[in-house]
Amino acid sequence: METTARCFKALADPIRLRILALLGEGELCVCDLTAALGLPQSTVSRHLARLAAAGFVASRRSGTWMRYRLAEGATALQRGVLGLLARCRPGLAQAERDLAALRALKDAGKHACC
Repeated sequence: METTARCFKALADPIRLRILALLGEGELCVCDLTAALGLPQSTVSRHLARLAAAGFVASRRSGTWMRYRLAEGATALQRGVLGLLARCRPGLAQAERDLAALRALKDAGKHACC
């Protein structure tokens, strides 16, 4: 039950849900996330750490930068939650705005740091 509670606690923040929705598009660096979300790097990093501790997010180093993605070894609960979020995202206005901002950055070839 502790693991399940930790998963739900990690999801109990709108910023973390926004991050998960963006990571559903694939691997991203912190600069992509900060630009799309319009939030400071420290805020995004703190929320990424919480999601990683709960097993939702995995990371890898690419040079001096960290790249984040949805964790592949997620539990059945995590896979279910992520699937639900992916199915619901088109109806979530903020998630769609975040995704539009991310796509605009990628289309323009802009990266804040990497």
